[in-house]
Amino acid sequence: MTREPVVAGQFYPSDREELIKELNGMNPAGLEKTKAIGAVVPHAGYPYSGAVAGAVYARLEARKTYIILGPNHTGNGEYFAAYRGLWRTPLGIMGTDEGLLTTIMRNTSHITEDPSAHLSEHSIEVQLPFIQQTAPDAGIVALTLREGRIPALQEISAAIVSAIREENADVVIIASSDMTHYESREAAREKDHAAIQAILNLDGEGLVKIVKERNISMCGYIPVAIMLMCAKKIGAKKSELIKYCDSGDVSGDTDEVVGYAGVIVS
Repeated sequence: MTREPVVAGQFYPSDREELIKELNGMNPAGLEKTKAIGAVVPHAGYPYSGAVAGAVYARLEARKTYIILGPNHTGNGEYFAAYRGLWRTPLGIMGTDEGLLTTIMRNTSHITEDPSAHLSEHSIEVQLPFIQQTAPDAGIVALTLREGRIPALQEISAAIVSAIREENADVVIIASSDMTHYESREAAREKDHAAIQAILNLDGEGLVKIVKERNISMCGYIPVAIMLMCAKKIGAKKSELIKYCDSGDVSGDTDEVVGYAGVIVS
């Protein structure tokens, strides 16, 4: 089964050559690469968050497999859902790392194979052209993640880390997330700073806590929390904020912005 693009022509160009040109403009050349364990990357339309995403991918050393953890905006399907199949973008087809996905799912009962959670969800799709540009031979493991209690998130992170070790997999874990939604720039930056500080502290549980306490409308905090839990188990030592901006930088509207943060964990 091939998952067809649903936001090509909306969030990013549907024309191959136009998309390549746009990606080249957002992906600075010649930067020192990091063999990262994980990263936080936004998933809005490229005119808004593409510069942040490009700044992160420009710093990532290419890997064989990208585990992409995305939120489920649609509410369709299972709470923790995997997609096993091919993914099409204007740049071509990407495949699933079947072995790694199978091992992850064998390690936990929380993750269910469920295409319905993925077919209309954009948070993973918008990452793919960046990966195709910077790591053209890579495969992916695609998981959408909704609400869950800390023990479930810890179990999923343990399942992912165990699978990486069992498969001796060459991976990076991408957590797809935008930050605060539709608040003033001042309010958004205050809330986002609190969430980003938890990320810089490599504190997945702390991120969940601060998001709930401060009512931060960070759509992918569950994916980010699981990525951080994985990174801690793997032995991450640091987390670096690469770039932060908000939609007002493009639209000029600072009364209702969406925040975008790019972070690399290594």
